[in-house]
Order: sequence, then structure tokens, then C-alpha cells
Amino acid sequence: MDIGPKSARSFAQGLGKRKTIIWNGPMGVFEMPRFSLGTRQVAMAIGGLKDATTLVGGGSTAEAVEELGLVDQMTHVSTGGGASLEFLEGKELPGIAALPDA
Repeated sequence: MDIGPKSARSFAQGLGKRKTIIWNGPMGVFEMPRFSLGTRQVAMAIGGLKDATTLVGGGSTAEAVEELGLVDQMTHVSTGGGASLEFLEGKELPGIAALPDA
């Protein structure tokens, strides 16, 4: 129900070398304190990056980042997880397609 401590450290260390991070989905059931370690460690690692573009997508992931007080340390946080991924894939989203051209 969570990644293990070694995996959490490995993710956190590996993220420090990246210029762009897209994070969609917590690392475990972070709402339960005993399964929140992986999500906390990864969120803190991402939030601590100064030279990276960090995109957080998905309601649960956005909730975790908010709960940890890290929203202002992320480049962008969206509750739209699947929609965010589809947008990045280049798919036309119905809500955006319905907007008039300005």
C-alpha cells in the first residue's frame, strides 16, 4: 500500500537530476499515515527542486501536495490527472474544444 523506504529514497535521489517532472498519482495510500512515507518523500524531493519544471496532476496527488504545504513549490498543480495526461499527449479535450477562439 506504499513503496518501501529504499524505493522512496531511490525516487527522491533520481528526481534531483531531472529538468522536467510530471507526477500523476501518489506513491501509496498517503491518507493513512503508515502508508504515506513514499508520497511524502517524493513530494518533498520534487518541491525542493529549484531548476526543474514540476507538473503535478490528479486529485489525490494534488491533495497530498496541498496537505504537505508544497503547492507553492510546484510549477503547476492540477486536479485533472487523466485529463492532464491526455492534454500532454496532444489529444483534444472536450472542455477546451468548446471554448471559442479568441
